Amino acid sequence: MSNTIQTADLDWQSVDGIEVPISKQFGDVYFSKDNGLFETRHVFLNGNDLSTRLTDLQAFEYFTVAETGFGTGLNILALWQLWQQVRPDNHSHLHAISVEKFPLSKADLIRALSVWDELKPLADQLIQQYPLPLAGCHRLNFPEERFSIDLWFGDAQDIFPIIPKTTSVNAWFLDGFAPSCNPDMWAENVLNHIVRLSDYGTSFASFSVAGILKRGLKEHGISISRPRGFGHKREMLKAIWLKPNVQTEELTTENKHETNRNQDSTPQKTECRSTSQFKQRQIAIIGAGIAGLSCAWAFAERGHQVTIYDQSAPLAGASGNPLALLNPKLCPIEQSADHLMTLSWQYAKHYYPHFQAFRAISIHQLIQKNPQEALDLIQHYPDDVLTHTAATEIDLKTEYASLHFKQAGAISPQQLCDQILAHDLIDFKVAQIEHCQKLDNAQIQLLDIDQNVLGAFDHVVVCCARESQRFFSHYPRLRAIRGQVSWLKNTGLQLNPKQAYSFGGYCMQLDAEHLILGASFHPERDDSAVEHADHVHNYELIHTAFPDYAKSLPKIDTWQGRASVRAQTLDYFPVVGKGVDDCEIYTFSGLGSKGFLFAPLCSEILVALVLKEACPISQNLLDKLSATRGRKKVRVRKPYYQAPEL
Repeated sequence: MSNTIQTADLDWQSVDGIEVPISKQFGDVYFSKDNGLFETRHVFLNGNDLSTRLTDLQAFEYFTVAETGFGTGLNILALWQLWQQVRPDNHSHLHAISVEKFPLSKADLIRALSVWDELKPLADQLIQQYPLPLAGCHRLNFPEERFSIDLWFGDAQDIFPIIPKTTSVNAWFLDGFAPSCNPDMWAENVLNHIVRLSDYGTSFASFSVAGILKRGLKEHGISISRPRGFGHKREMLKAIWLKPNVQTEELTTENKHETNRNQDSTPQKTECRSTSQFKQRQIAIIGAGIAGLSCAWAFAERGHQVTIYDQSAPLAGASGNPLALLNPKLCPIEQSADHLMTLSWQYAKHYYPHFQAFRAISIHQLIQKNPQEALDLIQHYPDDVLTHTAATEIDLKTEYASLHFKQAGAISPQQLCDQILAHDLIDFKVAQIEHCQKLDNAQIQLLDIDQNVLGAFDHVVVCCARESQRFFSHYPRLRAIRGQVSWLKNTGLQLNPKQAYSFGGYCMQLDAEHLILGASFHPERDDSAVEHADHVHNYELIHTAFPDYAKSLPKIDTWQGRASVRAQTLDYFPVVGKGVDDCEIYTFSGLGSKGFLFAPLCSEILVALVLKEACPISQNLLDKLSATRGRKKVRVRKPYYQAPEL
C-alpha cells in the first residue's frame, strides 16, 4: 500500500442547535440528524448485544470490535463509554479496529465531538492521541482503561486485505456512508476480507439493509435478521455467523420478515472460545536490554507474570548508554504505511511520556546532502512535525540548513529500566541460559549453564542481541556493529536541554555539566573497550558540522566514553516473531542503532503474536520482521531446545 492521505472536506449543517458534519466527498452525513449517539447505541451496541457480551468477559479475555468507517469516532467513543459502564473487574481487554479513507483533521474532530458533553472525558483522551494523517495503522493505547484502538488510515479496498489475522473479530460495526454514496466500502472484496477476519460467533450490525450487503453476508453462510431501525428508519441489519450445525433456516415468508423487523431480540451466545486460554501467563524473557525490557512491560501491563533473565545486569549491552534519542529519518509521506521507522516513531511518541525517563525535545537534522529530498519531506509533513531552518537561524554556527524535527525525544535508559523493573509483575534474575526444553504439557523449561532448572513457562522470548542466534536452528544473520559514545565537561556554551543536533553523529546536553556526542560505527567488530580513536572520530563528526563550537570543547584526553556492540540484520529489519512452529519460543532482536525507537511498537507486535491479539502493522511488514524469513538461505545452527530426557 502506497498513498497519501487526504483529510475530510466538510460542510456543517445546524440541526436543532447541533452542528452535523457532512462529507463533501460523499455527500452524506456522518451521524443521524435525529441523535447520532442514540443511533449508535441502538444499531451497533444493541445490534451486537455488546452490553451482555462485554459484561460476561472472563479474566484475561480479549474482545475485538471492528468497524468499516471511523468518521468522527462517535461509534468508538460510545463503545468505550459502554465498556466503562459494564466491564468486569478483571484483566479482560477491549480492542477496537477502525478504517478511514478520509480522516477528519484534528480541528474538525474536536468540533464534531464537542456536541456530546457526556463523551467529553473520553473524547479528550482520543484527541490527545489522534494521529497525523499518515497512511497505515496507528495504535492508540489506553492501558488504565484496558482499552486500545487500531486506527487504519487508507482505502478499505486496500486496508482490509493487508490486516493480519492474529485474532478474530468478535463484533462488526458495518458503518460508513450509504452504499449509494460510497459503493467501494460495500464491495465484494471488502466483505470477503471482513469475513476472513471473523469466525463462528462473530456478529454484525448495520444501519444499511441494502441488497449488496445482505447478499454478500448470506453467501458466506451468515444468518441475517432485520429488526426495527432507529428513528424514522423502518429496519436495520443484524447478523451472526453460526456454526453450520446450529444455523437457523432462512426466513423467507413475509410474516417472518415482519417479525424480524419489529423485534429487537438479542443474538444467542455462540462465541467459539476455549476458556482454558483465558489465564495469567508465565513468561520468561532472556535478555535485559531495551528489547527485553519493552516486551516485559507490554506483557506485565496486560496482567501477565514476567521473569527477565540476563547473564550479567540490565542494560549491560548496547542499550546501556547514558542517553537515547528518538531521532527517526522520516520517509516520503506516501510510503509511511509500511515504513517501520515512521510507524515506530508515531507509537513511541505516545508511549514514552508515561515514563519519567522521557523528555520531549526537538532535533536539528542538518541537511548535509540531497537538499531537494529534504525540501520534499518538509512540503508534505505538517509544520508541527518538520520545518526548514536556515543555517543562519540555528543557534550553533554552521554552514548547513536543517530539517527541524519537532516531535523527537530523549530517554534516560537507566531511569527507564528502573521504572520497568519496579513493576509488580516483573522479576529480574541473573542467570546464563544454556537451553530450553519443551515439556509434555507444552510449557518451556529453562536450564542454566550448569543444567539447573530455572522454571517452566508458557512462553519464552529470546531478546539477547547476537546471542539470540544460538537458540534457534534458523535465524537471520546478525552482524556485530561496534559503536562508542563520548561525554565531556561542557565548559563553554551550554546547549538548550530540549534541543539536539543530528549530523551523521549527534550531540546534546547530557546533564547540567556534560555534553554527549555519538557515535562511532564499526561493522563486524565485537570489541567493547573505550578507544581514543573513537573519541577522535566523534570529534571529527561534530567539527564537520559545527567547527567553531567543536574548537571550544575540552581536550579529547579528558573525555569519557562507553563502547558497545549492536546487533544488526543484513536487511536492517528487526527480528520479531516465533522461531519454530511447534514450540512457544519467540524472539525479538536485531534492532541495530534504533533500539529505543523500534522497541515499543515491536513489543506490541510480539505480544500480538504470543497472546493472539490484533497486530498493529500490515501483513507485508509482519513478513519482513519474521524470525523465519529467508530460512532456506541461512545456515543451520545449534537447535534452540533439547528434547526432554525419557
